[in-house]
Amino acid sequence: MSTKTALVTGATGLLGRQVVKAFERADWSVKGTGHSRADGVAVLKVDLAKPDEVEAVLDKIKPNVVIHCAANRFPDKCDKDPEGTRALNVTATESLASLCATRDILLVYISTDYVFPGKPGDAPYEVGATPQPTNLYGQTKLDGERAILSVFEKENKPGLGVVLRVPVLYGDAEMPAESAINVLMDTVWKAQEPGTTIQMDHWALRYPTNTEDVGRVCHDVAAKYLATEDRTSLPRILQFSSEDKLTKYEICQTFAEIMGLPITAIKPNTEGNDPNAAVQRPYDCHLSTAALKQIGVDVSTQDFIAWWRWQVRAFRK
Repeated sequence: MSTKTALVTGATGLLGRQVVKAFERADWSVKGTGHSRADGVAVLKVDLAKPDEVEAVLDKIKPNVVIHCAANRFPDKCDKDPEGTRALNVTATESLASLCATRDILLVYISTDYVFPGKPGDAPYEVGATPQPTNLYGQTKLDGERAILSVFEKENKPGLGVVLRVPVLYGDAEMPAESAINVLMDTVWKAQEPGTTIQMDHWALRYPTNTEDVGRVCHDVAAKYLATEDRTSLPRILQFSSEDKLTKYEICQTFAEIMGLPITAIKPNTEGNDPNAAVQRPYDCHLSTAALKQIGVDVSTQDFIAWWRWQVRAFRK
């Protein structure tokens, strides 16, 4: 029986499921929390907006580390529900941080590259670069970062609160809509329907990163921080990203090549953000992984094309 225990919030989500698996592979005892998809056994039903429920699960599981994946993470949905987004991304995060800090539990908060403005020429962003989100999602995640770092600082336990920023994610999904990358495979199929024309962004640069890789990094970060006696020497903010640089249109091109399908119905849109759009997206938020490298964490990632060939069993000779 493992003496190390991890608790993963948002354990039923795209990333959370892979974080759970990563800790299980390393022979940790792992429990997850979820809400609508929680089964009550492997994944406990916990409303993160209710501190008493969170406190009860922390005292029951007694984790060494909490990986906080739960978030409202789709920019358009965030804009339509700003109150709900702030409640989960900021208020619940601060409450969880307080409960972890008083119990000496390491908390790893999953954040986003969208905390940065992504202006042409700025990237790659180091961990100390000045954040300047372009939309509500990025702002609430930045506010969540500041909340947890402040809580652990006030408790004089700064090394127990860690931020891990990641870019757009893809991986093993229960449904394509879980990922802004996976869903583009559906778009390629839709483009095969007669009379279809689809405008696809060919402006913003994305760095799609596999959830399995992020799960491994979460484990490696937890192991490193828990094994370090003087955590004040370790960074408070870390960043992880693949180096695969693609626009959404280029991702569609990649999928079409893998599947052997034409995409003449998908038209590249190079105009960038519509100035009248509610959600403004950054151009290039590429994250530097230097801080992870400095503490000895492996930042290698799976090859994007190879993973998708395997996923759809489209091996090419």
